[in-house]
Amino acid sequence: MPFTRKALIGIPLLWMLKRIFFPYLWQDLRFFFRVAGYVRMIEREVKRCASFCMLDMFLKQVSIRPNHTFILYQDQSYTYKEIDLKSNQAAWALSHYAKVKKGDCVALFLGNEPAYIWIWLGLAKLGCPMACMNYNIRSKSFLHCFKCCKAKVLIAAPELKAAVEEVLADLIQEGVLVFYLSRDSPTRGVQSLLDKVEFASEDPIPESYRSGSTVKTPALYIYTSGTTGLPKAAVITQGRLLISSSISTLSGISSNDVLYIPLPLYHSAGLMIGVRGCIQQGATCVLRNKFSTSQFWNDCRKYNVTAFQYIGEILRYLCNTPKQDNDKDHHVRLAVGNGLRPDIWKEFINRFGDIHICEFYAATEGNSFFLNYTRKIGAVGRSNSLLRRLRPFELIRYDIEKDEPARDAAGHCVRVARGETGLLISKITMTNPFAGYAGDESQTEKKRLRNVFEKGDLYFNTGDLLMIDQQGFIFFQDRIGDTFRWKGENVATTEVADIVGMTDFIEEANVYGVPVPNHEGRIGMVSIKLKEGESFDGDKLYKQVTDYLPNYARPRFVRIQDFIEVTGTYKQRKVELVKEGFNPLTINDPLYFLEETEKRYKPMDPHIYNSILEKKLKL
Repeated sequence: MPFTRKALIGIPLLWMLKRIFFPYLWQDLRFFFRVAGYVRMIEREVKRCASFCMLDMFLKQVSIRPNHTFILYQDQSYTYKEIDLKSNQAAWALSHYAKVKKGDCVALFLGNEPAYIWIWLGLAKLGCPMACMNYNIRSKSFLHCFKCCKAKVLIAAPELKAAVEEVLADLIQEGVLVFYLSRDSPTRGVQSLLDKVEFASEDPIPESYRSGSTVKTPALYIYTSGTTGLPKAAVITQGRLLISSSISTLSGISSNDVLYIPLPLYHSAGLMIGVRGCIQQGATCVLRNKFSTSQFWNDCRKYNVTAFQYIGEILRYLCNTPKQDNDKDHHVRLAVGNGLRPDIWKEFINRFGDIHICEFYAATEGNSFFLNYTRKIGAVGRSNSLLRRLRPFELIRYDIEKDEPARDAAGHCVRVARGETGLLISKITMTNPFAGYAGDESQTEKKRLRNVFEKGDLYFNTGDLLMIDQQGFIFFQDRIGDTFRWKGENVATTEVADIVGMTDFIEEANVYGVPVPNHEGRIGMVSIKLKEGESFDGDKLYKQVTDYLPNYARPRFVRIQDFIEVTGTYKQRKVELVKEGFNPLTINDPLYFLEETEKRYKPMDPHIYNSILEKKLKL
């Protein structure tokens, strides 16, 4: 048979074999080379200039497209050049009035607005790391977060005046300078900043102000809840900030896109993936101060949005709105985010159009990420040997009862088989580092897993349970430890238990998250033991949790038990409580529900339970 004839027969055969045995081969190869190309680009820039950082990417965009719109906010529009000049003014004002210099940390206590970005860039021009304070935190948590990063200056929104005044005496005692982002200040001991910025020079900041930084220099502190009960300040280095735009870049964001960001900028998703991703590509970002279900599609139409960021709960909210004739009347082609349930995923694209959902997995402080580049509904990405060479990771068995990785007789961790759920760990290397947390080395060490498969190896413990199916698709399963997620926020159970336990009639509190049908994440519930001779006071507990906890962290359900079960190592048992949930028909213990309209915890009854299941009662 002539060679050409054999080839003609062989090509269809190879194509058929690929379809059967390697159906995602070209997508896997294409994604791998895109990832490798992005990494090489960053490495090349750093090799050329050791101090290369995110700011250099921004200044590059200013030079390439000075008049291209960078930020849209309400009815305001700012070009790359305008934000550049505004950040110069912010830098000069802070340098003169706050005396900040290279290495000094400045904490930002603001909501989503353009000032968040030009202050951030201004601090970068001075070589100052920025601490992104969650505007929901108060009192003890606020001071803890502030001390972790050792900030010398606080810049706060004037509408957060009450929260600032609550801790002002402590801040002043520590020598902290406090500013409101306003033209005047109603609080003694707090200065105004906006007026000083407006009168400052627009001249560029000399590079000498920030010289000497490297990829290991801290750029941001972003707070993430952990098992300690108080937020941890994840150290985001210049190198990590450089690579953080990879998710939006690999998702397909380009300079022609308009990215809608309804997520808070104090989180890594909004700032590091959203805004940083726009800077990388020279795209436009639309800031929304707070997500609004009713205004979401109106905003998309108003600003000609082509892509948006999400958490799973956002898409569920949108799917729950009444259907409209213009549901598909928009220009959105891409959505980037995480935490999306498969059923909502299908419902969303069926109703609102063929929007490319780029689900990803990543952690603020973690050293691994996955991206669903195949559009496989429900998956966060794919596993293959090529990507594992770039970012080595494993799934290992986890002992839920002991709350630790399972080990074999030799003391090594055990890999799970495909189709089994396991704890995600990622290898810590020079090219895949873990920078840890500021202020407490013990918390950093807790996330390091040593001697995993051989003596001396080192992995990052994500605290997340994932599963890889037979086709190589990766699915997020659950979280472990003392943290659960609700309304897009991580809730530390120890912190909530501490607050609840301060109520005078409670002897002990065990906080956990329970799943609610048709809701993402888990909602807060607390099992309490009353002090001897005391009775439950729903009014008093309501006041306690609303005074000291943000809305998303307040336990919605209370269960009263005669005693709190603990393990052999005196850890509170939660697994069975989570399984039992909050059904008053199956639980014999007294149950209470947080009723916001009545401002108290009231007895839980079947009517309340059914209203929740039928989505008549908003949580």
